[in-house]
Amino acid sequence: MYLPKHFEESRVQILHELIRAYPLGALVVLTARGLDANHIPFEVDPEPMPFGTLRGHIARANPLWRDFSREVEALAIFQGPGTYISPSWYRTKRETAKVVPTWNYAVVHAHGALQFIDDRAWLRAFVEKLTNRHEAERRDPWKVTDAPPDYIEQQLGAIVGLEIPIARLIGKWKVSQNRPTQDRDGVVEGLLREGGHSSAAIANLVRQSRSE
Repeated sequence: MYLPKHFEESRVQILHELIRAYPLGALVVLTARGLDANHIPFEVDPEPMPFGTLRGHIARANPLWRDFSREVEALAIFQGPGTYISPSWYRTKRETAKVVPTWNYAVVHAHGALQFIDDRAWLRAFVEKLTNRHEAERRDPWKVTDAPPDYIEQQLGAIVGLEIPIARLIGKWKVSQNRPTQDRDGVVEGLLREGGHSSAAIANLVRQSRSE
């Protein structure tokens, strides 16, 4: 990934926070057929230090767990908020008119050796953890134990677990750090006028980048 220094985010805690907020990762691996990408909801564990471990699961019918390169690291891509940035928001537009559109975004790339786990107890514990996290804020959260035990056992037999001990963790926060202060202020104002979740999230990241 092209990563100018002013867009680099290296704080592991911040990178893990984005993964937790946007857990559907694109898992890219090398197979006998070439590059293959699968979209998987991940859990990130901060241990072991410094970068932690990614965990997930795929369908047993997916050939990935039998056909992947053990010599080439896997790449998991987590796409955070992103939105179009209009040059009309830059205050320098009125001074020089030398401005163009761009796209602001935050993204995390996690690299590591992919490992598959075919173990019912591991899968049961992982699925319960994943479910409990995503059901936690619901008024009537669903639990794995709400389903018949034999049905859950059948479903567990249809999946395979995976782990990626993270060897490299790279963050890119492209949030107008290359623009002067008055243009960043204009971007925040413009995004807040636009409204929407992504616009508000990027506006917040632009503000945070100004205070760091």
